Amino acid sequence: MINKLKKEYLFFRQQALNMRVLLITNMLYALALPVVEIFIGAYVMRNTNNPVMVAYYQLMMYAGIVIASLINGLLLKKCNVKFLYAVGILVSGLSMFGMMTIQSLGFIALGIAGLTLGIASGFFWTNRYLLSLNNTCDNNRNYFFGLESFFFTIASIGVPLLIGVFISRMDGYTIAGIQIDINSAYRIVTIVVILVTLMACLILWKGKFSNPKEKSFLFFHFHILWKKMLFLSSLKGMVQGFLVTTPAILVLQLVGDEGTLGLIQSISGVLTAVLVYVLGRIAQPQDRLKIFLGGMLIFFTGTLCNGILFSSLGVILFVLAKVIFQPLFDLAYFPIMMKTIDTVAVLEKRNEYSYILSHEFGLFLGRVFGLLLFILLAYGISETFALKYALIIAGGLQLLAYPLSKNIINHTNTIEHETAN
Repeated sequence: MINKLKKEYLFFRQQALNMRVLLITNMLYALALPVVEIFIGAYVMRNTNNPVMVAYYQLMMYAGIVIASLINGLLLKKCNVKFLYAVGILVSGLSMFGMMTIQSLGFIALGIAGLTLGIASGFFWTNRYLLSLNNTCDNNRNYFFGLESFFFTIASIGVPLLIGVFISRMDGYTIAGIQIDINSAYRIVTIVVILVTLMACLILWKGKFSNPKEKSFLFFHFHILWKKMLFLSSLKGMVQGFLVTTPAILVLQLVGDEGTLGLIQSISGVLTAVLVYVLGRIAQPQDRLKIFLGGMLIFFTGTLCNGILFSSLGVILFVLAKVIFQPLFDLAYFPIMMKTIDTVAVLEKRNEYSYILSHEFGLFLGRVFGLLLFILLAYGISETFALKYALIIAGGLQLLAYPLSKNIINHTNTIEHETAN
């Protein structure tokens, strides 16, 4: 076992410096990301006791991501991408702390909090895409995203478990004569997140990253291949909008507290993380479609279990399916996206960031559709109906991603072949 681990470490050391720096930075940030993805939703749910308000908060957060993407494109003309990436990492932690200090999460305060955190997340994700795109190639992206997904998955298991236990144990605990409540425990967690983001930024500074040479980034007309990719991004965003908050809502309503939430996700996550790393290490570019389809089928099965059973067992099966689905889907999705950007950027002679920006709009449209679907079902019928069936609808629609991604890959290969000749 030790020899195998040493072999994998030596393989990691063989990668280019910038790629290694990016991976280590993202691995550290992976420790903070579950707080954003899970416990912020649980915090909002606990303080509003309204799933629709959670969806509204999430919608404002996604709007903030799009706003940040536009601002980031302008700043890339003058600021180094490394600096902007570090800003996104740091501000995400600070904005969470700001939200925790709000005394009352009313409609306006919740909207501002979501928008602020979204802007911070936007700086993180768009610059992460740009750095990953420019410092990897199609042949090593399976490994890059496999290793990254491995750590993100481990963190999504371990961090919720540890924080859930911490929050449960700290509630009612007295330190130096001060009684700690759940909200105070959340604030302590956020301080730790800020420290982790600082460490990530220090690692990031060791890399030598350059900005796109072409400064223009805002376009509205694209090649048909990229339009297909934008539709695929909308399908991804549609499900993504649910996955950030719905598991927390379901667990809090049907299962228990945050400690249970962390425990549920730890059941299958470790095996999934190992599977994703192995697939990233050995899978070839032509294997991505199989991984893609497998992940989507697992997720759709999980949504059916939740909708049909709608009990603690149904939630457990859904969350297990979600834990397996997300890294498998991303392992295939991001290399497909970046290969498409590589192709159309050369074809249209444009700044790569213009595609990353439009990709965020595609994700946003999908997220808005998914969240509005949930809100409309919750208000039009009932919250229970929305929690049961909105996920099934989204999971079923997402299955369209398989034939679409297959068409995108074939179209990309055709263009590359024609260009080479």
